[in-house]
Amino acid sequence: MTDVFMDTYHRLPVTLVKGEGSWVFDNNGKKYLDFTSGIAVNCLGHNYPPLVNAIAQQSAKLIHTGNYFLSDIVSAFAQRLVKACAPGGMKKVFLANSGAEANEGACKIARKYSLNKYGAGRHTIVTLNGSFHGRTITTLSATGQDKFHVNFSPFTDGFVHIPVDPQALDRALDEKTTAGLLVEVVQGESGIKIQTHEFLETAARLCAQRDILLIFDEVQCGMGRTGTFLAFQQYMAGGAPLKADIVTLAKGLSGGIPSGAVLAGEKTEGVFSQGDHGSTFGGNPIAAAAGLVVLDTVDDPAFLAEISRKGNMLVEGIKSLNHPKVKEVRGKGLMVGVDVDTEAWPLLEAAIARADGAKNRSGLLMLSAGANTLRFLPPYTISDSEIGQGLEMLKELLG
Repeated sequence: MTDVFMDTYHRLPVTLVKGEGSWVFDNNGKKYLDFTSGIAVNCLGHNYPPLVNAIAQQSAKLIHTGNYFLSDIVSAFAQRLVKACAPGGMKKVFLANSGAEANEGACKIARKYSLNKYGAGRHTIVTLNGSFHGRTITTLSATGQDKFHVNFSPFTDGFVHIPVDPQALDRALDEKTTAGLLVEVVQGESGIKIQTHEFLETAARLCAQRDILLIFDEVQCGMGRTGTFLAFQQYMAGGAPLKADIVTLAKGLSGGIPSGAVLAGEKTEGVFSQGDHGSTFGGNPIAAAAGLVVLDTVDDPAFLAEISRKGNMLVEGIKSLNHPKVKEVRGKGLMVGVDVDTEAWPLLEAAIARADGAKNRSGLLMLSAGANTLRFLPPYTISDSEIGQGLEMLKELLG
């Protein structure tokens, strides 16, 4: 069944056919507890009734229009999204398809802002070692991991990767050459690496002093994943809540329908002019209908508090296993990384092989983030009981 696909993925040995809540089922009827959410995409779980209904109703009305025209549902979604991101300083939005596309848009805004204000030559985007910003040539250029760069040079110039260190940051943010700083509050692909308060406060201060745009890539850690609507909202700068100049979103934005967004703050809301940027499928009505359900569900203090509580339960549960193979546990909300003293991939395979319909035994879907890190991104709707079941399976898998 897979011989027609290009060999781009190291796929796990399972073919999924349906889902329900925190569970998915394969073509042999085996059942798996999903600790991946489709890599942070299915944030409300599988077959979430309000989401399914919104998609079905919108598909019967209007599937696509193209951006020569507005649609009522897309306008409502854009207004609701900007409102949800307003505490982070956001004013306007461009709707896209994916995280990579959103990050490309953010880089274009940063470069045009600097060009308009300071002239040519001030175009460098600074990113961090361990970052991941997408798979296009430009977003690979932004990504600070050498393993993603093999075979694809030459890359887009104008990107500098630095260590996560305030002094390195101070040196890199050059007022004469630098347009923006692109940061993930939690680096997902490199192992759930969480930025410190000191680093982000320094970043905000230096960017403000030097008029360098502060850009947060919230593709994986945003949309409530860490227990606040945007992850950077948990940080302060100069005694006040941290603000951004540009924010990018995708993954969980529309609960499973491809969707992305670039949000612009006060400095950047007027940078793009007609013809500067575009997207055939960005702002799709079905994605907008789904996104409204996600926003109405997630952008709620009580719901976000539950994400934090469940995340703490998961982290503390893993720590309480006191397993010798577990070396470190890191997490923010339902974004958790577990360093183990063995290769992660065989554990992912064993977690799937555990499923046995005849014995009424479930499997567990997990992710890796590097050779020795397990990554857990469960749906926000997961129950305490399901977290407990996952912990029991993890304990068994670790041996």
